[in-house]
Amino acid sequence: MKNFFKRYQLVIVLMIFTSSVFAQSGTKEINYEGLKIILKKTPKEVVTVGLFIRGGVANITSDQQGLEPISLRLVTRGGTKNMDKNIFSATADKLGTTFSTASSKDFSSVSMNCLTENFTQSWNMFTDALLSPAMDPKEFDVIKQQAVSSAKNADANPDAYLRKIATQQVFKGTAYELMQNGTAESLDKITLDDAKNYYAKLLGKKKCYLVVVGNIEEKDLLDKIKNTLAKLPEGTLPPKPVVTGVTKANVNISDRSIATNYIFGTVNAPKYFSPDGPLFEFAMRILYDRYFVELRTKRSLSYAPAAFYNTSFINNPVANLYISTIDPKQSLQVMTDIINDIKKNGFTAKEVEDKKKEYLTDYYMTNEASASQANVLGFCEASGNWRIFDEINNKIEQVKTNDLNHVFDQYMNNVAWTYLGKKDQVTETDFKQPDATKQKLPPSKMINTKKE
Repeated sequence: MKNFFKRYQLVIVLMIFTSSVFAQSGTKEINYEGLKIILKKTPKEVVTVGLFIRGGVANITSDQQGLEPISLRLVTRGGTKNMDKNIFSATADKLGTTFSTASSKDFSSVSMNCLTENFTQSWNMFTDALLSPAMDPKEFDVIKQQAVSSAKNADANPDAYLRKIATQQVFKGTAYELMQNGTAESLDKITLDDAKNYYAKLLGKKKCYLVVVGNIEEKDLLDKIKNTLAKLPEGTLPPKPVVTGVTKANVNISDRSIATNYIFGTVNAPKYFSPDGPLFEFAMRILYDRYFVELRTKRSLSYAPAAFYNTSFINNPVANLYISTIDPKQSLQVMTDIINDIKKNGFTAKEVEDKKKEYLTDYYMTNEASASQANVLGFCEASGNWRIFDEINNKIEQVKTNDLNHVFDQYMNNVAWTYLGKKDQVTETDFKQPDATKQKLPPSKMINTKKE
């Protein structure tokens, strides 16, 4: 779980600080015969191409949970009508080219990474898979069974299951309640014909956009698109999502006999690219630090407590509080008291300045790969417009402590608490809500963690 939250942090760090790089290094938007293309020219000898598909769970029904990622995996792993899967895989290995897919609540993507010198042949394979997939029956069976197994394992894993029931609690009745990667029940019913029919209607210029990062000339790229992706149909825009979020403070207690109890709190958050978005994400990173020091280092209540801005819900953003612990009552009290302390006394100027330095350090460590930059551009475009990226860097550099305190107080209000663990160790009254009154932290009843 610690690595899960670290990945969230690195994604946000990358998003924030690549803005000035994008602005200065020739990223441009091209509209070619109705297809939006975002091209970022770099001197690197690795090219990343990603076709992003808007909509995510808004594209599916309850019975279709998991259908989109299964269809996309089949496209990249099942060969094409012109090249069977074994030859396709062997050729990719020889070129050093990789193909991958990803699915989230708001969009999916099919990506390719290759050496610049092999771009032409790799592009031909990439577009052949997208436009003329073989939809191999044997490969479909393998992919489906892998997906079913993954879904069952996720339900057995307390962390994964906790996030699932928390999402269903907060977004009940909306598309976000659906699981983009499917449930064991929905996946088991999916047939090859379902995948074929779904994919046949999925791609379209209104729903898709292309991101290319690498040492590629615009003319060469457009020449390749002319005879391939430019032939995509117009298609339709994805359905407009219904948003709800945390409408009231509530508690969902699920009983499970496990050694450690798991707690997940969800609060509403501003859209990331709104004026308040970067400020609130920044504030959550400082809250994460306070949780780590108080809950782990000082009190040994948890190995990996966390607080983070959740990038998984673009249209209805939230932030989350998390802890796994054998003492849920004390943990909940301390988590809430830390929030109340910030709401009353605010962040310190030193915390804010130190966090700015951390952002920069992490940025230089993560902003190297072409694939990372392509993913960031794709995410940004899905969030509204990749150009707004240029504004975020300046906003973070100009963060003022008073502004940070204001936005934290504004959004850190109603918490939807989700609990997975021994039911007899908590009552609903243990799940407190933030207020403006600082309460003294109760004394620790446990031994501090060993110094690392």
